[in-house]
Amino acid sequence: MTTIKDIAKAAGVSVTTVSRAINGYSDVSEKTRQKIMKLVKELNYSPNTLARGLVMNKSKTIGLLVSGLNRESEKDQITFSVLSGINECASELDYDLVLFNTNSTKQREKTYTQLCRERRVDGAIIQGIKTDDPYLQEVVNSDIPCVLIDYPIQSENVGHVTTDNKLGAKKAVNHLIELGHKNIAMINGHSKAFVSKIRLEGYMEALQEAGLSYKKEWVVNGMFEEETGKEQAIKLLKKHPEITAIFSASDLMALGILEGAKEIGRKVPEDLSVVGYDDILLAGYSNPPLTTISQNIFQLGYQAANLLIKMLEGTLEPHVITLGTKLVVRESAAKNHK
Repeated sequence: MTTIKDIAKAAGVSVTTVSRAINGYSDVSEKTRQKIMKLVKELNYSPNTLARGLVMNKSKTIGLLVSGLNRESEKDQITFSVLSGINECASELDYDLVLFNTNSTKQREKTYTQLCRERRVDGAIIQGIKTDDPYLQEVVNSDIPCVLIDYPIQSENVGHVTTDNKLGAKKAVNHLIELGHKNIAMINGHSKAFVSKIRLEGYMEALQEAGLSYKKEWVVNGMFEEETGKEQAIKLLKKHPEITAIFSASDLMALGILEGAKEIGRKVPEDLSVVGYDDILLAGYSNPPLTTISQNIFQLGYQAANLLIKMLEGTLEPHVITLGTKLVVRESAAKNHK
């Protein structure tokens, strides 16, 4: 097995010069660097990244902490899309990625800093965090950089990436208002999700701007789950049959709403219009295909990784990135004739 000493001997330079050439330091001449890199290739030298990490106190590895990853998650593919975006960016910038699952119980047993040090990651991205998660305060106090997805904490070591959830929700509700709907309900996620709070604000603002009254009893939580979305839609429509449209804070719940409407004999979009949020793959294949708000979930992950790596490498950048959304019109919402 070729060592760094073998490269130094063959190149006629010191071990330090070889190390600095491999690590991209500018005090090595281009001619010497090329000679060393040619020998690295010819002699099939592979740097010991673990040893190098110990010396430089950097592992060139970032972590993704996912809170609440379960079987339900595989249907909406959001975690997978975020992971794909992070992985692509990390790969382009020559970083490795470690995935670890977390929940509130695990977070009480082990601090954010302990977890990162044990796994030897330079920094972490956290997705799916709830408003009561212990890690929220810990990431601010930790010296290990962190980027949160969809949670707005910002400090020297903490950044966040999100989409414009309020405007996205307003686009959904405005679309229903433009179709002539006045009795518009909302099935939200849950009270511990920051995006639920913001999407509710967008829903309320759109109603207010259109001169429509907000009815608290027309907003229920579906927990971002298809089955719960279905159950809540059935209850809501039975109790308030005057509702002609529902804005759902996620496509997965919207799929449940379609099932629930069918079960109680409400045809979509003839008797009930439904608009979702996310534009997951299944949204285009539902019956009828779902009108929804598209957010670029892959880019959420990609930009989170890019921001974290820039923070790790000391590039001064804004610590907040907000991505746009767009309305995707399909067949689940139609003009209100009632």
